[in-house]
Amino acid sequence: MDFVKQYNDKTKDQKGNIIPAVITVYEDRSFTFITKLPPVSAMIKKILGLQLASKKPGSEVAGELSADQVKDIAVKKLIDLNTDSLDSAIKSITGTARSMGIKVS
Repeated sequence: MDFVKQYNDKTKDQKGNIIPAVITVYEDRSFTFITKLPPVSAMIKKILGLQLASKKPGSEVAGELSADQVKDIAVKKLIDLNTDSLDSAIKSITGTARSMGIKVS
């Protein structure tokens, strides 16, 4: 119950977003946690105002992201990704968008 209270307090300004957390539990049953940014797919859907991505990503287009929007997402998400390179982050975001049926222009 303590985790839920602390998590809600820490994320109250991000209501409506999916906020992952990394929890570390110690032997004495105490814990610490770190919150992350929303998943890339959730960030893309929020920017485009989509409820769902495409059901047929190869043939059905659910929306379109500009290169600037992809770069903005990459800059925000860079601290959570396993790369320090902005170019790699942009490629990762682009790949996620394509797998969702989002056209990147």
